[in-house]
Amino acid sequence: MNPLLQRLQPYPFERLRQLFSGVVPPAQLRSISLGMGEPRHPTPAFITQILVSNLTGLSNYPATAGEPRLREAFAGWLARRYQVQLDHMTQVLPINGSREALFAIAQTVVDASRPEPVVVCPNPFYQIYEGAALLAGATPWYAPSDPERNFAVDWDSVPADVWQRTQLLYVCSPGNPTGAVMPLAEWEKLFALSDAHGFVIASDECYSEIYFQGAPPLGGLEAAAQLGRSDFRNLLAFTSLSKRSNVPGLRSGFVAGDAALIKDFLLYRTYHGGAMSPPVQAASIAAWGDEDHVVANRQMYRDKFEAVTPLLAPVLDVALPDAGFYLWARIPDALGLSDTQFARALQAQYNVTVLPGSYLAREAQGANPGAQRIRMALVAPTSECVEAAQRIVQFVQSLSSKPTS
Repeated sequence: MNPLLQRLQPYPFERLRQLFSGVVPPAQLRSISLGMGEPRHPTPAFITQILVSNLTGLSNYPATAGEPRLREAFAGWLARRYQVQLDHMTQVLPINGSREALFAIAQTVVDASRPEPVVVCPNPFYQIYEGAALLAGATPWYAPSDPERNFAVDWDSVPADVWQRTQLLYVCSPGNPTGAVMPLAEWEKLFALSDAHGFVIASDECYSEIYFQGAPPLGGLEAAAQLGRSDFRNLLAFTSLSKRSNVPGLRSGFVAGDAALIKDFLLYRTYHGGAMSPPVQAASIAAWGDEDHVVANRQMYRDKFEAVTPLLAPVLDVALPDAGFYLWARIPDALGLSDTQFARALQAQYNVTVLPGSYLAREAQGANPGAQRIRMALVAPTSECVEAAQRIVQFVQSLSSKPTS
């Protein structure tokens, strides 16, 4: 067996299953899960219809590069959304959801024969970044987010010698779990570091279409274009239809950016077996070409956040994020519970599932930036999210009313 597999940590939801072992929630309370970030809004009917009507395509082997019409759809959406122009033949590729491609890009980019290769990522972070780095033979370095700066990642905390050994940098904007959006100045800093040290930037942007106020979140390609980097040197942006169009089971997205990196990634994916099936390609073309369903989806999330956040704010340190569908809340120290204790007790007493923040981060530089926080995914119907919030309020109030010893 590959010895690097032994370096992988249990996935957060496996740890959550172990945490809840032996817990028997009250039978009279229906189970409400805010734990998993799985979209639960209905899939738009037109996407399903196009998928089904193209099932004859299953008789054909798909090309890894995808049909030209599909790549045109990617480039067209990027032009409309970010005002950037990309060559659909050389600068975009279909991927089977952003997750598999974010993993695969590390296997393509990292040269484990070089001394002590490093992959830098935010902390907290999407667990795929860590696993991808470890299985590529690199060491992850975790850059903490700063609550005092709207959870902006403290890239300045990364030592110079780490940047010198860095081969790949994962960024996530809007962030998971914080919802923070990277401003142009932050992109400019990272581009300068990439130029100085030659590392690739993999920009995870799968939450880009769920936002609540002001302008749409700035994307990596958009930032590069605004800074005069029209060749998107050493930059790849990853996105998918899962959150945007409520089709997580479709496993459809794309990667776009530096043509030289796209060429090498296509070679890797050809051997890896990363082709998208013809029916999924047809459905994806339609989905990327329609914005009405995206606007409606965004409004459903906006309604939920407007209903839930004011309920929770009096009992938890929580505020409306820049974007995404998570609330990243801090547990008051006065309650005397860790994030794992809070999650287990909430499950046991009120049958509401939340994810401990420490499961989404690693202890690094002497601290785990996810400790004492919980992630709540507002993916259930509004009524369920409101009921879950009301139960959480009752839970916290019951703890606050207990006499101290």
